[in-house]
Amino acid sequence: MIIRGRVHLFGDDIDTDRIIPGPYLRTTNPYELASYCMYGIDKDFSKKVKEGDIIVAGENFGCGSSREQAPISIKYCGIKAVVAESFARIFYRNAVNIGLIPVVCRGIKEVVKDGDILEINLDRKMIKVNNKELPCEVPTGIAWEILKTGGLVKYAKLRRGD
Repeated sequence: MIIRGRVHLFGDDIDTDRIIPGPYLRTTNPYELASYCMYGIDKDFSKKVKEGDIIVAGENFGCGSSREQAPISIKYCGIKAVVAESFARIFYRNAVNIGLIPVVCRGIKEVVKDGDILEINLDRKMIKVNNKELPCEVPTGIAWEILKTGGLVKYAKLRRGD
C-alpha cells in the first residue's frame, strides 16, 4: 500500500491538548472535532488540509492526555497518516484503533519541509521525499490487521461476522 500526500510539518512534543483543545471536546461528531484539529497550534489548520494529506512531526507526537478525540480529529480532517520521529504510546494505539496510520521515521525532520509531497510505501517500509528514501516502522501484526479493516470497531465486527 502506498500513501502519497502533502506534508504539514510540526515540531516535537505536540500534545493532545494542542491537537484538539479541551473546550472543543463537547461533541462526539468527528467532523466537528476535525474543524478544531491542531487548533492549539494553527487555528486555520483544518481549512488548509486536503484529503490524503500527511502530518509529519518530531519526537513524542500525541503526548499528554489519552483523549481519543485527538487522532479522530486528525483522521476526519482528511489526514491519511501521521509520520513522526516517535509517538506517545497511547496516541499510537488510539490512532490504530480509529484507523489513522501512525508511521515512525527517524530523521524525517531533516529532509522534509511544509508543503513537500511525501510517499509512504507501507509494504517496503520506506518513505520517499525530495529524492531521498528513508526506512520507517509501520504497524505490524494485529495493529496492521486493525488498520486494514479501518479501525478496531470494524475489525471486531468483521471477526464476529457482522
